[in-house]
Amino acid sequence: MNTESDSNTLLEIEELQLTNEAKGHFLNQRQAFSPDDRLLVLDNRNDDSKIGENAFIQVLDIKKKELKTVYHLDNQSQFGPGVGAVSFHPSEQKIVFIHGLKDANQNKPYDLIRRFGMELNLDSGKATPLETRDVVEPYTPGSLRGGSHAYSYSADGHWISYTYNDEVLAHQATQDSTIQDLRTVGVFWNGNHAKLQGTTDAANFQGTSLAFLIAEVTPQPKAGSDEIKKAYEECWVGVTGYRKSNGNSQQRAVAYLGDVVNEAGELVTEVFISDLPNTAQEIEKYLDGGSKTHLPSIPPTIKQRRLTYTSESKYPGVFGPRQWLRSSPDGSAIYFYKRDIHGIVQVFSIAPTGGEIKQVTFNSFSPETSFALSFDGKYLAYGASENIYITDVSKGITHLILEAKSSQTQLSNINWSNSGYQLAYNRKVGASDESYYQVFFLDLSKSFKNR
Repeated sequence: MNTESDSNTLLEIEELQLTNEAKGHFLNQRQAFSPDDRLLVLDNRNDDSKIGENAFIQVLDIKKKELKTVYHLDNQSQFGPGVGAVSFHPSEQKIVFIHGLKDANQNKPYDLIRRFGMELNLDSGKATPLETRDVVEPYTPGSLRGGSHAYSYSADGHWISYTYNDEVLAHQATQDSTIQDLRTVGVFWNGNHAKLQGTTDAANFQGTSLAFLIAEVTPQPKAGSDEIKKAYEECWVGVTGYRKSNGNSQQRAVAYLGDVVNEAGELVTEVFISDLPNTAQEIEKYLDGGSKTHLPSIPPTIKQRRLTYTSESKYPGVFGPRQWLRSSPDGSAIYFYKRDIHGIVQVFSIAPTGGEIKQVTFNSFSPETSFALSFDGKYLAYGASENIYITDVSKGITHLILEAKSSQTQLSNINWSNSGYQLAYNRKVGASDESYYQVFFLDLSKSFKNR
């Protein structure tokens, strides 16, 4: 089945380049637009892996094409602290981004386990750490002991998901081979905060939120079981959750990728979900600080489930370019990349209640970027061969909407606006030895509003 359109002549669109300076202008892969869609937030990396070397967070006025630095580090070096991967709050003038520990130096550089979430109020200019960080025993309940990143606000802005690596376990792993620092997924709740029990310094400090983990990970998953070795690339499910099979409403849930071991002993990536209780108090009372050999406990009121079982597929497992799961606004579908029966990467979906995996795209090519879902859940956007494609979710029809110019490379970080049919994304522009990530913009309103 081929439902592609190889023509973009039906779409009256103009690609606008919003930045031009000879430096990086790196968008996050989600939540880059301000609540009113007038601004974009970015950092100045020119390489995805260089957060530890970046000192600046900026906002970009889309209409005026003007950049403003809203946060910068005075003590930045090649070893840190580093800032980047910034997201906008859905309804307030706030942003959140990765921040390396402020004592970073050659002996203690920026690292996966040495970073935290910094939230900045753009109106007041006040920046505060999200998490209380405590790496000295006894560890504070509701704190973290390592590095968080990849933040995503819930639709109401009261919760923030993240992925996590633990410094305490990473250090213990150097002494005990049975211990591993395994990436997992957690959530901040900004209705209370963990009160640091020990001394305050550059590695141990007070935050504004409570932190907890939501995905159980284990160093040696049993073959054929639902045990996870690594949890990552999460998303919030629905604007207000989803409808359970019994008709009841699940108000809050997070879906994520989990690496399991199949019966043949092979590592395979599947989709998982964790249902959160309706009130934070049902989480807060179970929080602990973990130990030198164990992560903080998953509150028993959080229910983890596996959604996909792909071992019988011709091409098992979630697969494709690096991706973050996306959810339909009503929470009825969670989207991910997987290979079809021909080995081509397509977008598939699964309901949060489980069941049949459904194929959404039917392309003759494999995407080469992560995908994004429009605010109303009608359209997917992604790239391949530097071109941008849009798929109508309900029809499975794909349109080539924009071909790249020969001077443009490394298409990435495609974002839909919050309330319309606009796209912002990155491309590298310039000669190979002097090319920089720039921000581009497409307004698809005229082409898609009547579809």
